[in-house]
Amino acid sequence: MNVIVANKQQNALAGLEIDIIKSISGSYEVSEIVEMFKNFFYSKMVLDVTAIRNYDEIRVYEILAKGLDPEKIIFLLPEGSSLCTPNFLSQMISFGIYNFTTNLNGVKYLLKKSNTLQDVENIQKRAHIQNSNDTGANVATASPNMDHTGGVTIIGFRNVTEHAGATTFIYMLKKELAIVFGFDNVLAIEVDKNDFSLFGDKNMISTKSNEIQTTIQKHSNANIILVDLNSLEEDGFCSRVIYLLEPSTIRLNHLIRSNREVFRKLSDCKVVLNQSLLLNNDVLDFESEAGIKVYYNMPPLDERKRNAIINDFLTKLGLFHPENHNNSGNSGRIFGLFRR
Repeated sequence: MNVIVANKQQNALAGLEIDIIKSISGSYEVSEIVEMFKNFFYSKMVLDVTAIRNYDEIRVYEILAKGLDPEKIIFLLPEGSSLCTPNFLSQMISFGIYNFTTNLNGVKYLLKKSNTLQDVENIQKRAHIQNSNDTGANVATASPNMDHTGGVTIIGFRNVTEHAGATTFIYMLKKELAIVFGFDNVLAIEVDKNDFSLFGDKNMISTKSNEIQTTIQKHSNANIILVDLNSLEEDGFCSRVIYLLEPSTIRLNHLIRSNREVFRKLSDCKVVLNQSLLLNNDVLDFESEAGIKVYYNMPPLDERKRNAIINDFLTKLGLFHPENHNNSGNSGRIFGLFRR
């Protein structure tokens, strides 16, 4: 039988179909929670951390881990909060707290199989890398070869073929960058569209073409800004621009019919084949026929999961050092649950 302690995330936990022996809701001192359950028998406790007063202070988790068995507690963290950073999670891990997530699917997974230290040790490695940098999460320190504009790195993305996937591609890149550099240090902006709102991420915003410069200045404290340029022609404010091209026959033929000079104009650009099913030999043939150099060949990906190839792309782009990420299966699994 299980226990639920809920507060602000009570509605989310209402969809959890498990056997419950005790359920409480409200805001409690951490000592109260320890006292209530230290002699109470239960299989698992699902703990909405907002039920703990001062839940954003690391000390309360140390008290909780000493008073209760942390292996039996699943910590439901608020998405995008200060808890969802490698540094804070690393400290939780040091107390023996390995089971944390930001969504109901993660809770369901952890009810079936608890994490071990091996499952989450990659988070401690990320925290160590951040803390070894001069500013903890400064992009310039993490990647000394990166281009900067006004102190912030701005990467523009432009679909060359129709529906080349810039919106979803930016979303996947942002998720990985936020894990390393911090949620509020990475921003995504789309111009003259509102597709980003579908992701439910407060740091993915929309603006109009005549307000892009003002929007960037407003968020100049960010380390990295990813911009979906859409039909915006001016991109001089970007540190660099990535041109996305879906190399399917129908997309390419449609592109060439509408603009026969397109590949000549892309000859010196960073062209990424997105949602691509081409193999290495196919890419070489494509480069020869089109007269361009392919910067990266990106296969179709599931945006709901972490994909190691995204980190590889960010490393090639200069946003990550090779040691900034862990491509192990455990890394992908735990953060796939933790983030989305």
